[in-house]
Amino acid sequence: MRYTTRVVSKYWKLAAAALLSVSLAAPVWAGTASAEAPAQQTSTAQTSTTELQAQGAAAGPVADRGLKYLVSEYETRTPSKYTAGSWKPFAKALRSADAVADDTSATKPEVAEAKTALMNAAGDLQAADEGTFQTITNNTFWNDTSGNPIYSQGGGVFKFGDTYYWYGVHYLGAESYRANPTRKYDGEVSFRSIPVYSSKDLVNWKFENRVATRSTPIQNGATLGQAGWVGRLGISYNENTGKYVLAVQAYVGGGHGVLLLQGDSPTDTFDYGYFQTQITNSPTTGTGDQTVFTDDDGKDYLIFSNREGRSRGFVAKFRESDSLRIEPGVEIRRGDGREGNAMFKLDGKYYHAASDLHGWNTSVNYVNESTSSNVQGSYSSEYVFAGTEMDYSHVTQTGFFVTVKGTKQNTVIYAGDRWADFAWNGIGYNQWVPITKTGARPQFHSVSQWQFNVTTGEWRVGPANNYILNPDIQADRIIVSSVRGWRNLGGSVTNVNGGVNGSRFALQVSNSGGVEQRIASVPAGNYTLGLHARGSAGQVVITDANGSQRTLNIPSSSGWAKRELTGIQLPSGAATVTVRASGSGGVVVDQLSLVKTSPDTPPPPGRYEAETAPAQCRGTIDSNQAGYSGSGFCNGDNAVGAFAEFTVNSETARTATLGIRFANGATTGARPANLVVNGSTAGALSFESTGAWTTWTTKTVTVSLNAGSNTIRLDPTTATGLPNVDYLDVG
Repeated sequence: MRYTTRVVSKYWKLAAAALLSVSLAAPVWAGTASAEAPAQQTSTAQTSTTELQAQGAAAGPVADRGLKYLVSEYETRTPSKYTAGSWKPFAKALRSADAVADDTSATKPEVAEAKTALMNAAGDLQAADEGTFQTITNNTFWNDTSGNPIYSQGGGVFKFGDTYYWYGVHYLGAESYRANPTRKYDGEVSFRSIPVYSSKDLVNWKFENRVATRSTPIQNGATLGQAGWVGRLGISYNENTGKYVLAVQAYVGGGHGVLLLQGDSPTDTFDYGYFQTQITNSPTTGTGDQTVFTDDDGKDYLIFSNREGRSRGFVAKFRESDSLRIEPGVEIRRGDGREGNAMFKLDGKYYHAASDLHGWNTSVNYVNESTSSNVQGSYSSEYVFAGTEMDYSHVTQTGFFVTVKGTKQNTVIYAGDRWADFAWNGIGYNQWVPITKTGARPQFHSVSQWQFNVTTGEWRVGPANNYILNPDIQADRIIVSSVRGWRNLGGSVTNVNGGVNGSRFALQVSNSGGVEQRIASVPAGNYTLGLHARGSAGQVVITDANGSQRTLNIPSSSGWAKRELTGIQLPSGAATVTVRASGSGGVVVDQLSLVKTSPDTPPPPGRYEAETAPAQCRGTIDSNQAGYSGSGFCNGDNAVGAFAEFTVNSETARTATLGIRFANGATTGARPANLVVNGSTAGALSFESTGAWTTWTTKTVTVSLNAGSNTIRLDPTTATGLPNVDYLDVG
């Protein structure tokens, strides 16, 4: 939760008098990874509910173990890394918080207020630079910054201040599967701990503490290790108490419910708060699956389904006084059973996403979107999340979402779980991919590698991305005759047990049959096609957007052999990969890959891509229509004034010929727009229909340019907006 807070004046005066410097070179408090949680903690396992509520309301002096930690942590910030305008209020909040932390007579409300003000000011810090792109690689086991395994399932990432914190569950099976990912580990879901990791860039994660372990006291003298189940979780910060409240799905003492633990800092060792077995309006005790969603106004909500059947989805608010109760749930969906319930917000709409109900197995994602501005209001009927169909959500189940509000764009990250009994469904537990909005609905981008800039919010496909989906044939999880992501072309097709390198499945094609996968779009460049094969002879053919083909012949082999075709030159646009058996015998393939090996070709002189800053697009940058240049195109909103704008440099004042490359597949005819140069309308344009969104053409026009920087804007004059705009050439 986040509210505007008052800075306690008496502490501000004390801090100002002390002239505390906030540009210290080293923190006041430091510790190793295994000792980062403060040593002192008070167990509330034997405390009654009434006493807990009284504690939350108390106004007497308090020793808060979190405020000193936060002060020492934020004293490591350096002013030169932030804008002066954002640093000034942060420095003021830090001085005030330091004074409160040193005052042994400070009351609980004063401590909570100082803590909240400090976190709010830290959260508002603005970087002085534009940040850097960091690489996220899926389909691998992730390590923390010390090189140790990250064990974090069924949790969430939450931003407190200027830092992201990742909470999840460490299960026994995670250790077993990582050590030997060539078999199933059914039932190894015994609870080990709830670790927390911290990051500034959402890519490099530092282990901070185990906020709860098997020895954590809970109710009636029991410990968390005695719980029959510890599962999905999320966290809420409460401004009234200054506590961080962890909501954990649990089975305790013969009852299902939501276990609420609380700590004084994001990395504290958490104490027992309350165990709530029933959420009003849910037909069952406990929850099916659950996550925590924090809205833009700072209010926190539990997103969950009913435990048995899971046919109903709910949004329930955390009690604002202390976050130690879940208020009555509001039903937002009803229908087929769903699990992995999670929520994100994009362009003012709320989206509830969930997976099929079949025990952590992978599936498409199903979405219900809000039809009002209220998170607990009405929602649409369910539809399939576009982009999750070809490989069942990058071989995952819904985990949680992270929203990053960057200086250039907001980006939502889908964090999928891949851990069906830690059971042989591909390498890596955590698979993160970006989400954008294409037209009226969100789009899931199934990428094996991508790069992200947390400062600007921008993302791009990584250089080692595999453009083939479901390449390891792991999505289906059972033997099928039509493999997910691959279209049958006749003959006999199935997935078979026994993939390469101990993986569970491979793809078998026999009786002169075949399968194909159409890749919607690849950027122009050189590629390498690779796979492992065994069995009878076959071939793999790649067909580019122009119809040209390259063939990789596969000789027969009794064992697995790696096959590769290099130097494949592909234009931008669609590409199709076809696997065929040469005869009646079966060719078996696995771990297929199509990876770009050449750097992106620089644009010709005078070309300005619509997706590249400083170009502006009042809409979305998309890549779902083949034939574009660069990495995407501007898909403007359907509205008057939803412009595309380019910044053009000219050495001298001159007359220049502009070439505007566009596609207009609409059936409603031409789309008119004004051509605005340096703020003045230079003429009217009409972007006629090109017949299809994948058919691109260039419209030329002559304009006068000034010496130096010029702005060229395409400004639509009707509610249909612009066509898709690829680039601007300046001759």
